[in-house]
Amino acid sequence: MTGPVFRFAPSPNGRLHLGHAFSALLNFELARRAGGRFLLRIEDIDPARSRPEYEQAIREDLAWLGLEWELPVHRQSEHLDFYREALEALADRGLLYPAFLSRREIDERVRRIETSGTPAPHDPDGSPLYPGEERTMPGAKRLALMEEGRPFTWRLDMAKATALAGALDWRELGEGTAGERGTVAARPEMWGDVVLGRRDAPVSYHLAVVLDDAAQGVTDIVRGQDLFHATSVHRLLQVLLGLPAPSYRHHRLILDEDGKKLSKSLASTGLAELRAAGVSVPEIRRRIGIDAALAAIPS
Repeated sequence: MTGPVFRFAPSPNGRLHLGHAFSALLNFELARRAGGRFLLRIEDIDPARSRPEYEQAIREDLAWLGLEWELPVHRQSEHLDFYREALEALADRGLLYPAFLSRREIDERVRRIETSGTPAPHDPDGSPLYPGEERTMPGAKRLALMEEGRPFTWRLDMAKATALAGALDWRELGEGTAGERGTVAARPEMWGDVVLGRRDAPVSYHLAVVLDDAAQGVTDIVRGQDLFHATSVHRLLQVLLGLPAPSYRHHRLILDEDGKKLSKSLASTGLAELRAAGVSVPEIRRRIGIDAALAAIPS
């Protein structure tokens, strides 16, 4: 079956809320309008937070909204070897290095930088960038620490990776956080040496999502503006791994009464709670403004 491919990819670590409803419906309706395919992907790469009951609840909430998706559903936990192979391929090219600093140690180093009067650089999400001191650690010391069993993460050598990839951009059909659209220049260096693998999960979200999208033939990625800047890292990984570049459409977020992004812990916006309270699907669509959003997108 040909045509555009859209996907909705929630993590089963809580119940869906109105923001999820907006994104899922937007993907589903755009796929139907284009005569394309709509996929559901369960991003359960984090075993500490993923729960089977939440996965079942996701399916129930989406079915209640009237969505249908292809079977079988892609579950990340069933493809761990696939992700490990990609991680090893990047490591073999010298693009990864083991980083042994704990979060506490990283925070201490960042505080020392800031107390010296030098502002510590931050990523687009506001978190301090990893200092990067282990990037040049001698190989013998790295090996010794790994043989000792010291916990570590695999970090991407951003300087080496961006030099190899060259200039990057993507096609933005929606709107970025500052109104960006059309051809958008990617700036993965804003994220520093991002983590691509760790002990508690085989790979990070960044690596898993680009591999999954390519494996499933996703052509149109429709997601919230909170992931707009992460697209820079995704485009870098796509080029490094020889993966196709989909089109992106970042949409507005559904906010709470205080203007903050919705959380899965907010029962007032949970789809199951709203359904139990007698709220209808047409009312959900009205509250999130999905039909107006669709009308504003050219066919």
